Amino acid sequence: MAPEMLLSLLTSTLWQTVQMVVVAGVIGTAIGLPIGVFLATSGKGELFPAPLTNRIIGLIVNATRSTPFIILVVAIIPFTRLVAGTSIGTGAAIVPLTVATIPFVARLIEAAIREVDKGLIEAARAMGATPFQIVTKVLLAEARPSITMALTLTIVSLIGYSAMVGAVGGGGLGDLGIRYGYQRFMPEVMLAVVLVLIVLVQAVQSAGDALARRFDKRHRKHG
Repeated sequence: MAPEMLLSLLTSTLWQTVQMVVVAGVIGTAIGLPIGVFLATSGKGELFPAPLTNRIIGLIVNATRSTPFIILVVAIIPFTRLVAGTSIGTGAAIVPLTVATIPFVARLIEAAIREVDKGLIEAARAMGATPFQIVTKVLLAEARPSITMALTLTIVSLIGYSAMVGAVGGGGLGDLGIRYGYQRFMPEVMLAVVLVLIVLVQAVQSAGDALARRFDKRHRKHG
């Protein structure tokens, strides 16, 4: 393949991958973050005690998370068609990516919030803070470094998932690697795709690490 054509294909499919990751990441986090907060604060004796609801949502989250992504993509094709009007292409791929992101984010946010010192919650309660204020001013504020790392891990995982949807006509870098690198026996295309994915993941991880360190230093100064 001519270098100019390869560059053109890499550029267009990279943009498709970025679109999939950003849209699925934003929607998945917008839904998954409050679910994670609820799971971390709705157990028996916690801020918003609702043990039964906590268990039910926890079971749904676990069931979705334990389903291998490629099976999830196929299993929710009717839902994908309902939302996107088709089951192939970048727009359609965003649907299963978002569905997979929601429980992933929820569990990571739950873990990040549970790491916050319980003494801070008790101190805030003693000062008359409402449960909602404790969540926003204490839990989310103190867990910011961990939440940043959780969201970084989510984006990195989404990049990997977005490459997988290429196997079922989802577009993006994975689709380029499969169609040209694998089916047409062009190892240079597969190598280029792998290198671009590595650079993309490295860039996201470095940015997330830097942001988490920044939040951590601010907390230490504040403390």
